[in-house]
Amino acid sequence: MQVERMFDNIAHSYDLLNHLLSFGVDRGWRRKALEMLKPFAPKKMLDMATGTGDFALEAMRIVKPEELLGADLSEGMLQVARRKGQNIPGLRFEKHDCMDLQLQDNTFDAVTVAYGVRNFPDLERGLKELFRVLRPGGHLVIIELTSPKNFPMKQLFWLYSHVVMPIVGKIVSRDSKAYTYLPATMEAFPQGEIMKGILQKVGYEEVFFKRFTFGLSTLYMATKANRA
Repeated sequence: MQVERMFDNIAHSYDLLNHLLSFGVDRGWRRKALEMLKPFAPKKMLDMATGTGDFALEAMRIVKPEELLGADLSEGMLQVARRKGQNIPGLRFEKHDCMDLQLQDNTFDAVTVAYGVRNFPDLERGLKELFRVLRPGGHLVIIELTSPKNFPMKQLFWLYSHVVMPIVGKIVSRDSKAYTYLPATMEAFPQGEIMKGILQKVGYEEVFFKRFTFGLSTLYMATKANRA
């Protein structure tokens, strides 16, 4: 798959570029998302689109689940993640396709997706798969890059994402396409109330969202109802 190959190609520089292109602010966004999940004390977690495992590692530190599975389609990303998490009990990384998870129904107390849901080939189908493997009463946490809507941040971000980001991304990652792909997926991804409606359509309840840093990142949180 084209997207899988692209992420394999940039795995070596992915963490550096994430922090560099966000000026390190992404670390705070990740922590805030995990702090919101922490009170529910999930024992078993799935981190989908785990990439190089940064969010999974942070979840082990903040949320402290007994088990956490980091799943991704890119074997190149997973190799980096396994090196970083090799000495952490309860943490493992496996290759999985978000469209067809080879995991049992009602398995996880919490499912997280940090900056990867916009890459799902079919958003609703992917969200349904996450819903399927989430236990009744469990929580879904998504944090995603989004495009600011208000002046002047909208115009400044367009300039940054379409000019600066591709140049820096190409220099550091040595991939000419990856960091033109990123702003394109951000602009195409449903945001705010639209994304909330999609989550509700799939079956999630108690859906809410919170924007960070002038709308550059958005947190979505939802629950799979605990039916009698």
